[in-house]
Amino acid sequence: MTNSSPADDAAHEIRTALFRLVRRLRQERPEGELSYSQLNVLGWLEREGSMTNADLAAAERVTPQTMMRATADLVAAGFISKADNPADRRQILLEITPTGTTLVRDDRRRRDTFLAQAMTTTLTPTEQELLRLTAGLMNKLAEVGGSDDNR
Repeated sequence: MTNSSPADDAAHEIRTALFRLVRRLRQERPEGELSYSQLNVLGWLEREGSMTNADLAAAERVTPQTMMRATADLVAAGFISKADNPADRRQILLEITPTGTTLVRDDRRRRDTFLAQAMTTTLTPTEQELLRLTAGLMNKLAEVGGSDDNR
């Protein structure tokens, strides 16, 4: 980087490290499971409750058509169900099924277990605490100018 500031250099290092860690956490998912975007949809429904296709599309920043394809596959697989919106009968609400909830929670648990084990075998207690504090700072940065999805 030419004429970069310390903040520019730090931003580059943080972004690079974050992407490497995300890629590594994705490796903890078994082959043949749902795509990352499908798991995101299940995560939204598990955290937020029933949502419309348009709400999910906005949350994931994709087109409603793209979201319709993803949710159709999840409905067909039995991970989400459709229901009429009692507030507006023209809308369909999507909600996670017990099977979908189990899948999302198992996926999170598997990745959290990997990360906890990696932290305890690689980092000192002080480094672990520093990393925990850093997570709070990263959440603060994630809230700047947008919404948070709490994955």
